[in-house]
Amino acid sequence: MKDIVVPRLEGIYALLVRIQTDLSNIREDTRHIKVRLTSLEANTNSLNRHIDHCGDRLERIERRIDVIKV
Repeated sequence: MKDIVVPRLEGIYALLVRIQTDLSNIREDTRHIKVRLTSLEANTNSLNRHIDHCGDRLERIERRIDVIKV
């Protein structure tokens, strides 16, 4: 019976080691995703600011054109 139990325990241990490795990799991947999302959020905020500035400039141009028309 001991001959059957030891190899089974070794197999279970090997599976647990693989699970631990995969969990560590998932944890690391999640950390990288969080960093990239934070960077993406900052870039999106920057793009939105530039878009707002463009909108403001276009409004000024339109007002100046309206003044010229009058």
